[in-house]
Amino acid sequence: MITIKTKKDIAVLREGGRRHAEIIRELAKMVRPGITAAELNRRAEELILAGGDTAAFLNYKPEGAPRPYPASLCVSINEEIVHGIPNEKEKIIKEGDIVSLDLGLVHKGLITDSAITVAAGNASKDLENLLRVTWKALMAGIKEAKGGRRVGDISNAIERIGVAGKYGIVEELSGHGVGYHVHEDPYVPNYGEAGQGEVLKPGMVIAVEPMFNLGTRRIKLDRDGYTYRTADGKPSAHFEHTIVITKGDPEILTI
Repeated sequence: MITIKTKKDIAVLREGGRRHAEIIRELAKMVRPGITAAELNRRAEELILAGGDTAAFLNYKPEGAPRPYPASLCVSINEEIVHGIPNEKEKIIKEGDIVSLDLGLVHKGLITDSAITVAAGNASKDLENLLRVTWKALMAGIKEAKGGRRVGDISNAIERIGVAGKYGIVEELSGHGVGYHVHEDPYVPNYGEAGQGEVLKPGMVIAVEPMFNLGTRRIKLDRDGYTYRTADGKPSAHFEHTIVITKGDPEILTI
């Protein structure tokens, strides 16, 4: 069921989104060769706790998942697309790696969701372009998220940029509603037809999150039950913002 957030809800989400963005920025600055995913997760927990908030992902069990998620931060490296677990086996970031940091934050009972992919040290030109184009797709999708338009307008804007860049567009994973729960309706695919799907109404809060692969769009799930990887082992990029739908341009909350 799609929910419409109240003005009070949106004020709380706005405050939480600002805190969220600050944490993501600090974590992104920490990404460098030699740091471990576990260190990034610990720092995320420290920053969340310092603000009096909680991690939305820690112990969250999505429908169909074999167990609760065991960390506060998803750290996905290179061919890992999303939901990489940072604290069950050692993951050391190396020169030229690209690293996705995906965080859910609970502030005063309401949830925001945001992700960024950054390079550790000097990345190849191909990877720099992948990051640039995936970010561009995120912003193009957000631009279409106006009251009265449809989910397919967001999806189509993202897809057109991915196709133009000749990237594999992940179809099995998507954006989604957020706020009262980590995942809510509507789901927001990264491909689709303009003018189709749910109508966007003022007060809806959604997370838009394109995932582009350097190779095939096909994915596979690790035995850990959470980490999605590209089927061909080529790198993937992921960016995400939580936004609120208005009568005019959408408001980005996690910025």
